[in-house]
Amino acid sequence: MCGLTGGWSRQRFLELQAALPRMTHALLHRGPDDDGHWCDAEAGIALGHRRLAIVDLSPAGHQPMASASGRWVIAFNGEIYNHLDLRGELEAAGSAPPWRGHSDTETLLAAVEAWGVQRTLERSSGMFAFAIWDREERALWLARDRFGEKPLYYGWNRGVFLFGSELKALRAFPGFDAPVDRQALALYLRHNAVPAPFSIHQGICKLLPGHWLRLGTQDLEQGRLPEPIAYWSAAEQAHAGRADPFAGSEAEAADELERLLRDAVGRQMMADVPLGAFLSGGIDSSVVVAMMQAQSARPVRTFSIGFNEAGYNEAEHAAAVARHLGTDHTELYVTSEDALAVIPRLPTMYDEPFADSSQIPTSLVAQLARRHVTVALSGDGGDELFGGYSRYFLASRLWSKISRLPVSIRALAARAISAVPVGAWNRIYHAGAIVLPAEQRWSLPGDKIHKGAAVLAKREGEDLYRDLITHWQPQSLMHGIDEPAKFGPLRGRNMSNLIDYMMLEDARHYMADDILVKVDRAAMACSLETRVPLLDHRVFEFAWRLPLHYKVRGGTGKHLLRQVLYRHVPRALIDRPKMGFGVPIDSWLRGPLKEWAAELIDPVRLRNDGYFDPEPIARKWKEHQSGVRNWQYHLWDILMFQAWNDLQKSDAKGVSDGTC
Repeated sequence: MCGLTGGWSRQRFLELQAALPRMTHALLHRGPDDDGHWCDAEAGIALGHRRLAIVDLSPAGHQPMASASGRWVIAFNGEIYNHLDLRGELEAAGSAPPWRGHSDTETLLAAVEAWGVQRTLERSSGMFAFAIWDREERALWLARDRFGEKPLYYGWNRGVFLFGSELKALRAFPGFDAPVDRQALALYLRHNAVPAPFSIHQGICKLLPGHWLRLGTQDLEQGRLPEPIAYWSAAEQAHAGRADPFAGSEAEAADELERLLRDAVGRQMMADVPLGAFLSGGIDSSVVVAMMQAQSARPVRTFSIGFNEAGYNEAEHAAAVARHLGTDHTELYVTSEDALAVIPRLPTMYDEPFADSSQIPTSLVAQLARRHVTVALSGDGGDELFGGYSRYFLASRLWSKISRLPVSIRALAARAISAVPVGAWNRIYHAGAIVLPAEQRWSLPGDKIHKGAAVLAKREGEDLYRDLITHWQPQSLMHGIDEPAKFGPLRGRNMSNLIDYMMLEDARHYMADDILVKVDRAAMACSLETRVPLLDHRVFEFAWRLPLHYKVRGGTGKHLLRQVLYRHVPRALIDRPKMGFGVPIDSWLRGPLKEWAAELIDPVRLRNDGYFDPEPIARKWKEHQSGVRNWQYHLWDILMFQAWNDLQKSDAKGVSDGTC
């Protein structure tokens, strides 16, 4: 795991060359072990790299690295898990160079020399982002892994093409000037994160997952930005899987899933440094740890954090799973003061507005793990692949019933449901939910019922999904600003059922733009590499060949994943309500965070900043403080933008770098 940055400009090369050490230093937290720079004055190209040494700790792994012929020079962030297989193929074909070391970076360069960039990407399994310079054709290639585990920003700024793992590297270029992209801000309000290909800055993009971009000399001369090209598409693979369904029995499907998971986990245990795993005690992290322990000769290091607030504490469940599997488990109970101490670092850590409040416990567990290991495997991805989110069942049940009724009747029902206060719905639900299995009970039922009412009048299931994932309707806060037309849910290629559609959209956007961003930034702030075995592309492609009833059954998700896990962990340790990974932001905003929040969303301040209409925010703040409604997520969106914007307005040079 590393950080990369650089730029390309003939006219301003000397300025770029002088700035490169500063740009690279901005990524120190991503790579504290080594620092590297490579420049070609004649071409005007500069590459910078910070290294977190994971595989091949010797100087042979130093970057930027040149290929054996000298044609290609790369700055690489990530891991190629099948690089030993690629080496074997190159050697068998007589295309391998004399190896200088055993790093996957060297393997990647040799593969590019033998097969070209596109074919190498198609054959590589891993998480990565890289910039590779072709000295022969004077062309710069940027590429990103299939799901977007590793970040890569790029764009023109003041006549220089800049790129980097984080925006702070681009901002370190002298005179960097990129105002807030208000359309991207509108997307942030809806999704609580800025989705690719947008960034919060005008003119700066994120490379889409599964894409590459090639910038040639003519592009440089004309200041042009070529369109990225896809080498892998989640949507295409999902539709291909549906066209080629798995024909075996459920037991055979479980066998194949376990084989794929075991192989994916085994490959991702490759490291020359201490390795462990996050363990919440939930299905996803437990199955990853079970696969790790099954392939390890010694106890796997596992980590979890606990909270004294019962509704947010999963540590006892994690400890029970760890005891059963025999892992070397470390848990840390954190106080509200520990969690609150993370908040001032969030704007720098996440680099652009980001408002998934589980960023706080994610940061805390990353800090805990980094005290003992350099690499941690994570269980992310299971919900999107195997139907784990409660909104899937809520939306499916709701749509199956309401889609038969005229829109006018649904609109009337929505008004009637919304007329009943959230607190009353909570009391009604809890009185009846006693008859439901524990794993099917909702948290915050009144809020979910009100949100469900808001989508009753939708004409299509896709519109229902869009409302379920929406935080703010952007037009309610940003008058006259439209969301970018080229961003939105898939249309015209709908899945045969709403749950499949929602899982695919979550994999394309929510997972890539929220979940993976959250984990990457929180972990890299502590110089911790994270790996996500459930996002091995073979697991994804197999999951989409499975019939839906192998994933979702009886109102419960992850059916087949559970069957695999039950082979390693007793059902009694796993079957319980889904808790999520959060902190009590709602009560904190009425308590220890109240003064901080009130200052950030002061109506005069909001009006002067000129981004948001302060009235809807003030109304939600008042309702939240009175306890009438729980607006924690809406308010957190605004607070995280305001905190980020404050940082931008200050002299960033004197601000903490966001490391642990």
